[in-house]
Amino acid sequence: MSLEKNINWMDGIQVAVTYCDANGIICDMNSASIEVFTKDGGEKLIGKNVLDCHPEPGRSKLKDLIDHPRVNVYTIEKDGHKKLIYQAPVMDGEKNMGIVEISLPIPNDIPHFIRS
Repeated sequence: MSLEKNINWMDGIQVAVTYCDANGIICDMNSASIEVFTKDGGEKLIGKNVLDCHPEPGRSKLKDLIDHPRVNVYTIEKDGHKKLIYQAPVMDGEKNMGIVEISLPIPNDIPHFIRS
């Protein structure tokens, strides 16, 4: 077995990953996230408050997720493209360290399998 060292696998996937701290400050974005949010500032969003990037009612929902850590999952469609949005708390034991949002492009017609 070979382990690759010093690779940034997060930049090698077409999944947007954005991490905000417990105050809502954007701390990290992978390259796909920077590309998705290019019109909003891209990499310049790092250090900004994520709440300032969202109009109501999304701003209040996101603030509540930051203040009361839990998983939030939904799908969106924009310009004919569907995405699964997965927002989850980042915890260090019992301490809330922030929230990560993973935006995963999905096909319009996706198979669903039930496994036992």
